[in-house]
Amino acid sequence: MFPQLSHILTSSPTGRQQGIGILLCDKQTDGGFLVHHFLSFYLKGGCKVCFLGLQQSFNHYNLVAQKLGVNLSAAKEKGQLVFFEGLRAALDPLLDDRPDSALQASSPLQFLSSPTASLRSLYEFVCTSLTETSETTWKFPVLIIDDLSVLLSLGVSTENILNFMHYCRATLCSKLQGNIVVLVHDTEELGDEENDVVVKSLCYVSHLILHAEALATGYCKDIHGQVCSLVFTFKNC
Repeated sequence: MFPQLSHILTSSPTGRQQGIGILLCDKQTDGGFLVHHFLSFYLKGGCKVCFLGLQQSFNHYNLVAQKLGVNLSAAKEKGQLVFFEGLRAALDPLLDDRPDSALQASSPLQFLSSPTASLRSLYEFVCTSLTETSETTWKFPVLIIDDLSVLLSLGVSTENILNFMHYCRATLCSKLQGNIVVLVHDTEELGDEENDVVVKSLCYVSHLILHAEALATGYCKDIHGQVCSLVFTFKNC
């Protein structure tokens, strides 16, 4: 989709960067196109992907992926893609007839029952999805989150979000030598202090930062915005 990004990521079939964290930020524009790029990028590259879709439905991602030459339904069937549909999972407590205790024990969104609850259940879901990767089948595991700002909107504290990301990096990047791709909104101009803490903290530990923003000169019919990239080679995920 974007040859320049593929070049940064060493996208040849035999060599892709492993053990890195990629932060996607958008400001006054929609950075979702970057999420679609990385989803198709890693699936085409033969990686095992766990996708936390907190922003859109599976059908939305699947329709866009088909335009990029990837069939998400087929990837799910063969075990390459583990897709968590947050929009549907959030309704499970309302639609499920099981007792609350049994439902909460099986849901990665246990934190919805309490604003102060940790994201341990979501972390365990990610680990279960990716630690079962067979080296003979898939190259390496990848976690993609779209988007992390949704968790703040649901009342999760910045501390719990950063703890969740810390343990994901420790497991995915360090232990399994996989990659993490996270989208978060840049709301610095809006004075959202909690979101700013999350963005700045993730910037500090990311190897590659892609910042999509609207044009400073205003609306343009042919060009919708610009993408700036920052590459760090000295940081450990």
